[in-house]
Amino acid sequence: MKKIVSFIAVLTVYNTLPAQTKLTPEQLWKLGRVTGLGVSKDDQYLIFSVSTPNADENKSVRKTYLMSVTGGGSNEIPNTDSVFVNDKISKDGKWLLSSKPVKVIPVTGAETYPDLPKSNVYIYNSLNYRHWDTWEDGKFDHVFITPIVNGKPDTKEARDIMATEKFDCPTKPFGGEEDYIWSPDGKKVVYVTKKKFGTDYAVSTNTDLYEYDIEKGTTRNLTEANKGYDLNPAFNQKGQLAWLRMKREGYEADKQDIIVSDGHTEVNLTAHRDDIHVESFRWSRKGDSVYFIAPFNGTLQLFVVNDPLQTKTKAEIKQVTNGDFDVNAIVGEVDHKLFVQRNDMNHATELYSVNLANGAMVQMTHVNDAAYAKISMVKTERRFVTTTDKKQMLVWVIYPPGFDPSKKYPTLLYCQGGPQSPLTQSYSFRWNFQLMASQGYIVVAPARRGMPGFGTEWNEQVSKDWGGQVIRDYLSAIDAVSREPYVDKQKRGCVGASFGGFSVFALEAEHEGRFKTFIAHDGVFDFRSMYGTTDEIFFENWEKGGPYWNKKDSVSQRSFAQSPSNFVEKWNTPILIIQGGRDYRVPIEQGQQAFQAAQLKGIKSRFLYIPDENHWVLSAQNALVWQREFYKWLNETLR
Repeated sequence: MKKIVSFIAVLTVYNTLPAQTKLTPEQLWKLGRVTGLGVSKDDQYLIFSVSTPNADENKSVRKTYLMSVTGGGSNEIPNTDSVFVNDKISKDGKWLLSSKPVKVIPVTGAETYPDLPKSNVYIYNSLNYRHWDTWEDGKFDHVFITPIVNGKPDTKEARDIMATEKFDCPTKPFGGEEDYIWSPDGKKVVYVTKKKFGTDYAVSTNTDLYEYDIEKGTTRNLTEANKGYDLNPAFNQKGQLAWLRMKREGYEADKQDIIVSDGHTEVNLTAHRDDIHVESFRWSRKGDSVYFIAPFNGTLQLFVVNDPLQTKTKAEIKQVTNGDFDVNAIVGEVDHKLFVQRNDMNHATELYSVNLANGAMVQMTHVNDAAYAKISMVKTERRFVTTTDKKQMLVWVIYPPGFDPSKKYPTLLYCQGGPQSPLTQSYSFRWNFQLMASQGYIVVAPARRGMPGFGTEWNEQVSKDWGGQVIRDYLSAIDAVSREPYVDKQKRGCVGASFGGFSVFALEAEHEGRFKTFIAHDGVFDFRSMYGTTDEIFFENWEKGGPYWNKKDSVSQRSFAQSPSNFVEKWNTPILIIQGGRDYRVPIEQGQQAFQAAQLKGIKSRFLYIPDENHWVLSAQNALVWQREFYKWLNETLR
């Protein structure tokens, strides 16, 4: 192993250091991005990777490291083969589990008409012809088991356990190796897929867990009774299976619970807690506890359920961590310590140990300490605002470095996407609150309707009413904070992406002079064309209540009447519109229509088109252009 300079840095009180600078986009895109990979098979080392962007070369360099589970310096390793147990090899060492794409159906003109091999045509007979950022090409990811002979996989004898099925495992677009696992005895494979094709696939969320018996060559559905999502299967050492479940088909943001089963008894560990929406989970090493992460009071925290199958009704859920930070992933466990990923609005992800007895946390990696020692921190404040329907709403307020309450500051209302995604102490490399505040802006970030962590009713009140209470929540938040003397009411802006971009388009017509400028990224502008071009129709059916042509359905008709395109006559404020060319969730015509409307109305507007990006901005140089144009627009219209 190659010894490298230790990541350990001397911890210093940041706001007392000389020569501190305010965070810039260029500094943000030099920070190392830490990912915990696990604990070594001898329990001696914590394994993690660091991906560091290189803007000049427009790519990232990823390296993998070992460090002692007790802390200290780090060693770079070329790969993890020597330190990790390969969980894709069966317990008896006879089989390797993997996945690869398999051509199942013809799609191109050349495949349909072999005498026209140079044709550039795609032929589709159903929906799901494109998804997220990729057009359907007739290939489906399938799970394979390959015999291991003399220590090497015999690929000629590999068995496709999904045969000619027109289904994917891993699931699209975000599934990975966690979608297919071995049973503890190595005799069966459990995998996740949605066994629907074409239009049926596009209107459903019904993924299931399937069990494949290697000896018999048979498959059975383990979750057939549930019609919503069943995801992330994981066995403990006792052979008990846990997974994540949503009940209702078509609702991608339904309450997500942990299910545990021993093959006879099935227990929902979190159903009785209305405020718990599970993000991820992990079995304890002994298999007698389940750790999980869930939104709580504007953060992501670690929880535990002990003896999960001993309680037949209401499991006792204990919160392990608490504070103004996010625990965003569970990495591994040694003795009485759990290793997790943690971040907050001032710091990108680092690895921490958690004392399971008292929740105390110790920082393990210090990848970005040296960088942050030179960067001024921002203050984050939690406050509660009374909404128009007399509810208490959490609002995060982020202040510029060196904030002086005797001065006035331009202020940004931040609109979160989703719509049902938590607004927590997250650290984004695009919508970065520290970066926004470091440019001299106060940022107001409300946990409006649709945010998990505040109960199911709060979370669901956005669906089928995008233009209703949630818009009033935004206005309640900015009005409450604007009563402070340090908010410059003549210099307020509104920004957001996805559902947040929709919110910007809606508020452009509803703000009544509150805002001087707007920025919308991949926002929904016209509900009809969105319904006609987006990929996941189940999302539109749930959120809008059905198709726009169902004239007899009052719910869907009310929803479509709330489309921002219906209120363009009230637009009068400068707006920057950003659109990814490969975004098939919120397709390009949404941004085009909004920009065209603004231009034809004579409103100062700009269209930032990023052809090769999807719903996000992933490449370093595109991201830096995004950041520069974002702040350039604010300087032009808000300063």
